[in-house]
Amino acid sequence: MSIDSQEFFSEELHEECGVFGIYGDDSLSPAYACYNGLLALQHRGQESCGIAVNDRGVVSGHKNMGLVSEVFSNDILNSLKGQMAIAHVRYSTAGGSVRENSQPLVMRYVKGTLAIAHNGNLTNAYEIRRELEHRGAIFQTTIDSEAIAYLIARERVKAGSVEAAVERAMGQIDGAYSLLVMSPQKLIAARDPHGFRPLCIGKLGDSVVFASETCALAACGAEFVRDVDPGEIVVADEDGLHSIRTCIPEKSKKSLCVFEYIYFARTDSEIDGISVYKSRKEAGRILAREFPVDADIVIGVPESGIDAAIGYSEESGIPYEKGIVKNGYIGRTFIKPTQKERANSVRLKLNPLRSVLEGKRVVVIDDSIVRGTTCDRIVKMLRNAGAKEVHLRISSPPFIWPCFYGTDIPSRDELIAVKHTVDEICELTGADSLGFFPPEKLGEMLGGVDCGFCDACFSGKYPTKIPEKMLAGKERGGVDFDKKLPAKKKNTSVCQGKDEENE
Repeated sequence: MSIDSQEFFSEELHEECGVFGIYGDDSLSPAYACYNGLLALQHRGQESCGIAVNDRGVVSGHKNMGLVSEVFSNDILNSLKGQMAIAHVRYSTAGGSVRENSQPLVMRYVKGTLAIAHNGNLTNAYEIRRELEHRGAIFQTTIDSEAIAYLIARERVKAGSVEAAVERAMGQIDGAYSLLVMSPQKLIAARDPHGFRPLCIGKLGDSVVFASETCALAACGAEFVRDVDPGEIVVADEDGLHSIRTCIPEKSKKSLCVFEYIYFARTDSEIDGISVYKSRKEAGRILAREFPVDADIVIGVPESGIDAAIGYSEESGIPYEKGIVKNGYIGRTFIKPTQKERANSVRLKLNPLRSVLEGKRVVVIDDSIVRGTTCDRIVKMLRNAGAKEVHLRISSPPFIWPCFYGTDIPSRDELIAVKHTVDEICELTGADSLGFFPPEKLGEMLGGVDCGFCDACFSGKYPTKIPEKMLAGKERGGVDFDKKLPAKKKNTSVCQGKDEENE
């Protein structure tokens, strides 16, 4: 059976969320700054969003399901008065897609009010929740962030300051977290010791801004200062900025998710000193050197495939063309209620330009193949538009391991590269050839900078210990890919033609 006959799953990967915060004064509106920042971070989460504002110790807020522009109006933003605020956009990789799980979370406890916004997944969240529940905690959500909030609140009762409580809580949690914590008088940013998720600092006049990406700083008019270091706690209060570095490990390799550069982050962001745009272009250049092909044009699948396509074109000398138009107003394909509607939404979302494609040998660049449920439709779409040949190039290596740090890479049973060789995937997609980005070239893609990154979804080498319960949870049953194709032991990074054998 073909991929088209299987139950449809969205091929797009999603990352859990984005965070934004500002510490200022009465001279600006922190709610509007957060709104602009969230608009710039919308690509990191489109299920829900929220803003919590602190007005001299009194916290008010608004959050709901939907896009930033749908959830907030001028009236709502005007009602959110204060001097500092934190904000959040969410896509659920842990916890259900319901309003109760939207952030920021606001907790009232014996020391006052605490609000948090969190990006990432904890690997020991289950153990922490069980321990807290046995001590009488009653959870209102199913997300990791509430466990972090409980830990900070518990430690704050014993600690001399909220930043000391954050420091103590960091000693108890494992996994990925870029975190903003707002107390009555302070705004605190913290990044896990591995630096799985990005977090940066900016200045807007006399105000301090924290954001998941630099593009959000630009959106609110802030100037980039620096990235928060892995394991660092940064405190903004009436005395300015203070750094606490006791949680920074002496011998720990930074493990920023490499997929931030391949797909998650916005093109105009810089993360840990590396341009996302330049890294994606370099990925295309490497693909052109590793997997050359005679073709007439190079195109990219919008949006993340476009930068790599430009790099492929520049390196190969094959002209770049805009061959696919994306309708940005179509909702996500996986929320359609029936398979037929989900399949139709792919065609509504991406439309080929026949005038560009007809009679041409086409190289098409996409960012990834996860389950293999969309790439075959793209190939067919290009052929139906008159493409003479379709050569598929992927700017990431094959996914063969799940992620436990906040990316919704599914179980191994659902990953097409686990069950099929590149030749077989090429045949399933209907492409004339297929080439994946070589995993050993990931460092070269980042300009050879020794920035440290996590590539566990490609290599299976996880930077932290993964509890057995989490491992078992990722081994649930998944899609049974084409049974007619026998599995082969050998796998390669490129398939040149459907009838050729692996070299």
